[in-house]
Amino acid sequence: MRELRYNPLLGQWIMVSAEREKRPWRPKDFCPFCPGGEETGYGWEVLSLPNRFPMLSFNTPKPESKGFYKKARALGQCSVIVETPEHELKDLEELSIDQMTKVVQLWRQITGELKNNPHIAYLSIFRNKGEEIGVSLAHPHGQLYALPFIPLKVRLKIENSRRYYNQFKKCLFCKILDEELNGERLIYENNDFILFLPFFANWPFEVHIYPKRHVQWLTQLTQGETLNLADILRVTTGILNSLFERQMPYVMSVYQAPFKGEYPFYHLHIEFYPLLREKDKLKYAAGIEMSTWEFTYDGIPEENAQKLKETCKKIKDKIDMRGKCI
Repeated sequence: MRELRYNPLLGQWIMVSAEREKRPWRPKDFCPFCPGGEETGYGWEVLSLPNRFPMLSFNTPKPESKGFYKKARALGQCSVIVETPEHELKDLEELSIDQMTKVVQLWRQITGELKNNPHIAYLSIFRNKGEEIGVSLAHPHGQLYALPFIPLKVRLKIENSRRYYNQFKKCLFCKILDEELNGERLIYENNDFILFLPFFANWPFEVHIYPKRHVQWLTQLTQGETLNLADILRVTTGILNSLFERQMPYVMSVYQAPFKGEYPFYHLHIEFYPLLREKDKLKYAAGIEMSTWEFTYDGIPEENAQKLKETCKKIKDKIDMRGKCI
């Protein structure tokens, strides 16, 4: 059974799938993403595979919807992006700049392919890392969900961006970029992107990546911008994993504009949500965060940004950087 269920209190669709209960948890005797597997084969550098336990599918039947509650078909696509044939790599900073660029190019390619699909309203490209997040397979990989609806969080960003644009005739993200470019929370920049800890961070070491040029989709990036996005992604993960001298569990999300409609006021961006607040302490979303979505911040963002700046400078000899630590 696979379907969408509508929450009328929040105006939000919930993806329901019995298939997810069947997925394996960290198998020890094999890896389905390594070369030579049933789905992978040989001779590839980066690979997109169908998720074997998807929340969404183009072949899903239409559910019966009776009475007050509303259901809809779980139309869409769930895929895995295998980022390298090498199983033992721990994170993106261990990829070469050429390999990381191939990953970003695959993101662009998939965005272009799905952008014209009439069933898809929004594409979410994301990466889960670490057992603390619940990652079931250790081989380096990301995921994508091609959704038939625009997610609630994205809708909120769109509404606020539209409101700001209508009032000030300027992109809200561009304004934030201007504020952070010379600010104390800026951590790293290259010719085309900046990395910063936002003024309004929820997680202790949350960081955002903004392109300096106003674009809505990955497909609009030039070859040089694609290379520099690969660079800043490698640097970001290198900083996070060196901050406490241990692997940082995190969620990374690529935010593009929706596929249906016009969004000239929106701006491509990437957000990282790291789970550690200290070397051996997790930041839990509990109590006030779970019940109201209102986060508490343990510390001062500017002080945590300084820690990330110092870490960036420490690793600059370990990672081939195309930009500069601030």
